[in-house]
Amino acid sequence: MSGLDFRVRARRDDFELDVQVQAASSTLAIVGRSGAGKTTLLQALAGLAPRAEVRLAVDGRAVVDTATRLDPLLMRGVGYVFQDGRLFPHLSVGANVAFGARYAAAPMSTAEALALVDLAGFEDRRPRSLSGGEARRAALARALLPRPRLLLLDEPFTGLDDERRARLTGNLQRLRDETGVPLILVSHDARDVEQLTDHVVELRDGRVV
Repeated sequence: MSGLDFRVRARRDDFELDVQVQAASSTLAIVGRSGAGKTTLLQALAGLAPRAEVRLAVDGRAVVDTATRLDPLLMRGVGYVFQDGRLFPHLSVGANVAFGARYAAAPMSTAEALALVDLAGFEDRRPRSLSGGEARRAALARALLPRPRLLLLDEPFTGLDDERRARLTGNLQRLRDETGVPLILVSHDARDVEQLTDHVVELRDGRVV
């Protein structure tokens, strides 16, 4: 089957997530009210939710199956961009972007990853010198450098003004079209869903509506 196919079960305190999705599209939006389980779902797919049960296939090829094999987080081939970017403040932008290269079979160069997000020449900059939009794009370059089989975006536009939002949206649209990397986007904004994805899944109380 082409597209995205996953089953995720996870528990956090009293909250239980049980989600199964089969989508012919390779660009998927996860929507729902606060507390519906959107971020928990992304974290489980990325390997950040302890004891989660995950089966994930992209275009019919297994990426993660915790029932048969538990790969370390950085070996899953899944790129994750957090809401706040989470760049390492003590490292340069270049060192941040190159962080996952050692875990990838055929990573792109730091310069190539930065060029994809319009940050060419930013290798020696420090995270504290970046604007909010630049920091998000640097985090995106870090996720792209290992050539992931799936890209997870958790509210990537939070806190950005309209100009920076439009620029980041353009970057993501171009990356989607040029690299073909499948993506799952968590967002509460209909603009993001409409501009970046072809399929929508709504969660409510840890279940697909």
